[in-house]
Amino acid sequence: MSTDTPRLHGAESSPLGRPAAYRDTYAPDLLFPIERQLKRDELGLKADDLPFIGEDLWNAYELSWLDLRGKPVVALAQFRVPANSPRLIESKSLKLYLNAYNQQRCADVGTVQAMIACDLVAAAGAAVAVRITPLTQRPQRSSSYPQGFCLDQLELDIDTYEPAPDLLHAHGSEVSETLYSHLLKSNCLVTGQPDWGMLVVRYTGPAMDRAGLLRYLVSFRTHNEFHEQCVERVFCDILARCRPRELAVWARYTRRGGLDINPFRTSHAGLQADEGMEVRQ
Repeated sequence: MSTDTPRLHGAESSPLGRPAAYRDTYAPDLLFPIERQLKRDELGLKADDLPFIGEDLWNAYELSWLDLRGKPVVALAQFRVPANSPRLIESKSLKLYLNAYNQQRCADVGTVQAMIACDLVAAAGAAVAVRITPLTQRPQRSSSYPQGFCLDQLELDIDTYEPAPDLLHAHGSEVSETLYSHLLKSNCLVTGQPDWGMLVVRYTGPAMDRAGLLRYLVSFRTHNEFHEQCVERVFCDILARCRPRELAVWARYTRRGGLDINPFRTSHAGLQADEGMEVRQ
């Protein structure tokens, strides 16, 4: 039996994996922030010298409250949490927090938006952009595929299912390209439940070995880590092993509990993620 002390990840006392009583009126204390630096230490990252900028884009599909006459309002919401915020927000706690609006009476959409923004800023420790769109405004969402090469069509043998950065290689002349895969699967850091997503790599630098990149992405298949942490690990491993001049990595994770999380990390502000949902979202 191993006597190693388990690494702290910040979610040990979160609501994940625990029975939770649902509250139906405003309850900002339900939000559970997690220090990003705990996992960034594993990657050798310093808070004041991150190799990337970016954000975590959250889409919320189950938001409702009561107007002042008691009539329900239903809406979509979007939250943008900057990657340089000191804390991320644990997803189940955000789900519970949003559900706590179900019987809360609010004057208008602006009031709800301001309340949520205030609470997310306090939890994340940085400015968080919040946009709420009631369904009466008929919001539209569309899925799309990245403009690039899908690695999933490669025929190859794979036998590694824990992150293996030594699978990454780059060589030859500089290219600019976008590579992506729908085969990303990792597991929740606390519960071990599967997380499914698409991961996109956009870079300028020596040509990456495509088979090696696909094997590397599949190697996360039994790995336990939060969405944001997986994307940062991929970014840092590619940066270290392949030395691109410019690099952007983002993921589109499928929803759980009425939320999907879409982390985006880039070395340059001009290198942006494509708009649009992944088809499974």
